[in-house]
Amino acid sequence: MIGIVTGLTAEARMAAFLGHAKAGGGTPAGAVKAANALLERGATSLISFGFAGGLNPVLPPGTLIIPGAVLTGSRTLSTDVALTRALGGPLYTLYAGADLVVTAAGKASLHRSTGADAIDLESGAVGDVAAAHGVPFAVLRAICDPADSSLPPAAIIALDARGAIAIARVAASVLRHPAQLPALLRLAANAAAARNALKGQRRTIGQIRSE
Repeated sequence: MIGIVTGLTAEARMAAFLGHAKAGGGTPAGAVKAANALLERGATSLISFGFAGGLNPVLPPGTLIIPGAVLTGSRTLSTDVALTRALGGPLYTLYAGADLVVTAAGKASLHRSTGADAIDLESGAVGDVAAAHGVPFAVLRAICDPADSSLPPAAIIALDARGAIAIARVAASVLRHPAQLPALLRLAANAAAARNALKGQRRTIGQIRSE
C-alpha cells in the first residue's frame, strides 16, 4: 500500500487514485501525524504529493518537481530510486523541507545557500518519518508560488487543521488587507497550473499501483 501525504484535502482527493492519501493541514506536525497514520494503516511506502514553492528563479508555476534528495533539518535524505523513477523522475536534484512559510527574500537566500529548487512544509517531515520506519520515500510536487513571490496573508492562514480552505478566514483577511487581492488571483492561476501538471502525471503514477 502506498501512503500519500498532502497539505490540502483537495490535493489528497487528487492523489487518491494512487493509494491512501491523507492531508496534514499544511504544517510539518500535521504531515508527521498523517504519515504515521498511513503507516499504521499498512502503508509500505510514503509519497509527499501536492503544491510546492519555487526556489530556483527559472522555474515557473506548473513545473513538476520529483527530486533525488530532500533537505530536512540538518541532513539530506535521498529519495527512493525505484519509487522516484516510477513517478517520472528524477526531475531536479534537491528539494527543501521547511518548518515555516518562506518569503521571496527567504527563497532567494535558501536557493543561494543550498542549491535546492523548491520547498514545502510537508516533504521534510514525511521524509523523516519514512527514514525512522525504514520505508521508501519519494516526492511528487508542482510549483505553485514561484521564487519571486511571497504568499499573501490570506493564503498563509487559509488552511484549517484538516487541510480544508477556511473561507470565512480568507474573506476576513481580504477585508482587512484588500491590497492582497491581485496576489491572491495570481496565486489561484498558479495553483491551476500546478494542479494541471500533477494531473498530467496520472498515467505515469498509475503504473506504480498496478505493479
